Amino acid sequence: MDDITLLLNDAGYGDERPYNALRYAKALVEEDGNVNVFLMADSVTCALEGQDTPEGYYNLGRMFKYLVNKGMDIHACGSCMDTRGITEEDFVDGVKRSTMDKLAEWTLRSDDVIVF
Repeated sequence: MDDITLLLNDAGYGDERPYNALRYAKALVEEDGNVNVFLMADSVTCALEGQDTPEGYYNLGRMFKYLVNKGMDIHACGSCMDTRGITEEDFVDGVKRSTMDKLAEWTLRSDDVIVF
């Protein structure tokens, strides 16, 4: 299967794009796809640990944990994190602080880049 990079930009709640991107990532990884997820701008808040959502409502933190456990690489823009006062320790385990150089590497290596 092709390498695919998903690039997320939006905050997790109030807009369903990050939720749909993670649902898509889950479907791809279950088909043995090689998928990378890069968080930019407000989407860096999607991977925060300790999210407490109402019963029956999706929880992005749990979705990230699932994807990390499946071996997916998930990186977050370091300057976007700094702007929002977020450290790598604030994230679900396995989500890494990253750089534009890493996104460029993934983009050049990927067969598809999909922006959400």
